[in-house]
Amino acid sequence: MQARDSHDSKRRILKDVFGFDQFRPGQEEAMAHLLAGRPVLSVMPTGAGKSLCYQVPALVLGGLTLVVSPLVALMRDQVAALRLAGVAAESINSSQDRDANIAAWRRVAAGEARLLYLAPERLMAARMLEALAKLDVRLIAVDEAHCISQWGPAFRPEYEELSRLQGVFPGTPIIALTATADESTRADIAAKLFAGKVENLVLGFDRPNIKLHVSARRDGKRQLLDFVQRHAGRPGIVYCLSRKKTEETAAFLTRQGVRALAYHAGMSKEAREANQNAFMTEPALVMVATIAFGMGIDKPDVAYVFHTDLPGSLEAYYQEIGRAGRDGGPAEAHMLFGPGDIRMRRMFIDDEETSAEHKRRAHARLGTLIGYCETLSCRRQVLLNYFGEFAQACGNCDNCLDRSPRLDGVAEAKLILAAIVQTGGRFGPAHIVDVLRGGETQKVIERGHHLLPSFASGAGRRKEEWHSFIRQMVAAELLCLDVDGHGGLTAGPEAGRLLLDEIGFQFRPDAGHAKSRRAGRQGRESAPSDDALLAALKALRLSLAKQRQVPAFVIFSDRTLLELAAHRPADREAFAQIHGVGAAKLKDFAQVFLRAIAEHG
Repeated sequence: MQARDSHDSKRRILKDVFGFDQFRPGQEEAMAHLLAGRPVLSVMPTGAGKSLCYQVPALVLGGLTLVVSPLVALMRDQVAALRLAGVAAESINSSQDRDANIAAWRRVAAGEARLLYLAPERLMAARMLEALAKLDVRLIAVDEAHCISQWGPAFRPEYEELSRLQGVFPGTPIIALTATADESTRADIAAKLFAGKVENLVLGFDRPNIKLHVSARRDGKRQLLDFVQRHAGRPGIVYCLSRKKTEETAAFLTRQGVRALAYHAGMSKEAREANQNAFMTEPALVMVATIAFGMGIDKPDVAYVFHTDLPGSLEAYYQEIGRAGRDGGPAEAHMLFGPGDIRMRRMFIDDEETSAEHKRRAHARLGTLIGYCETLSCRRQVLLNYFGEFAQACGNCDNCLDRSPRLDGVAEAKLILAAIVQTGGRFGPAHIVDVLRGGETQKVIERGHHLLPSFASGAGRRKEEWHSFIRQMVAAELLCLDVDGHGGLTAGPEAGRLLLDEIGFQFRPDAGHAKSRRAGRQGRESAPSDDALLAALKALRLSLAKQRQVPAFVIFSDRTLLELAAHRPADREAFAQIHGVGAAKLKDFAQVFLRAIAEHG
């Protein structure tokens, strides 16, 4: 009977509070475990509705639910969304003044709040734990749980303290949630938070609405501008490796007439928050950012994520591209990639003050990412296989869509290996390509490399073609980039077998700029256009969001606006049936949105 009651309560809260008719895959199972008192580790793709997995049980259970969140921006948005839905939620964080935090705590202590959002270091402070122990804490949620794992892409030392939670709150169910965790990261989370005893719910990692694309870097600024212009009028995120490049890229796009802002950890808190708020509320802004701009972003209509540089790992890449297409609409993830990226990333790893084991794992992860970049097979298959998930060819990545032929490249591979051996295995791709093409540069002449048998042996191919060969050979383990040798190319573990003709080597010709232009035309032809009513509803949403100083998506998601434009409800009863309209939002927004719909006939 009790199970039946909790089942009915979950569904009633889902509809009445949040305005949803159905649970998404994985949500109800996670809730059932929590309501039965069992701990849960839930791995769900970005945008799959992780927050509801603990927000609904929090309201079913009553008492207080603690939510651990790594970023102030993430807490602020969650609390704002809950309050608009009529849920009493509080946050105590460093962005609020002391009086605001004291007032929030008093409401929590008085039993007026159902959820309290805290950063891990604030939660685990001795005084906070002592005070919380006196309250009716019935549930604990650890968001972005991969931060607790030293094997994950975003390890946060302050998260390690959370390993004491079970001891401090014995018998209180804990749910750990993440969208980014391979098998070793999941095992580490389970060991630290749950002593290995936890219900593992791995829903899946596929985001089929995101088109995956990797291209060789030629003229990076021109490639970025072409891409951004192809998505004109839609919001996007451009990730850069350094703060300096972030500033330069934002300025470049601005000069080209693109509304672009920068975001990185070197900016003042006020500047970061102002730019983030602009991105959340303006409909077609491009945010150029370092990875400092990430976990706090919950904007559902991001049309694309563009990487100007190689990310740190496939996990980091997956998490970053997960910012796109959270509304379920078509989105694109595009990455530029060149051999120099590999050297830079390996140097970063070697310069870290971490253990040899951590560096070994980081290098292995980077190698997997390089393989993803250079693979000739379906990118989604490679990405999902990394997370232990099998997939068919997706038909929505550049490799699936590009039917250019794979050619035999054994002869060219042997020429490259010969040039590397003859020059001493100490030089990077640019010099090797100069030798192959017969370039009489100062460096080539000074070292006598114009006298080598391999000099000009590849004069018949363009420089870009040879660089493409080298990248694909690195991916195939025929070549290695030697970090200790300042980026020099050396023979890889498979090179000997190739030279003995025990294995072959196929390559894909670099299609060049023609493919980019063709893709640009296709993107423009297929771009959807908003009708007048949808545009008016988005403008109204933005106006309401600015009045309340919250992100636009907190008012209503794009899906809700699309349903409103399609169904054109004429009264409150019909409005209440729209996806995402709960009781509180029906009360607050029905009249103004119904008026806007009526004005458009």
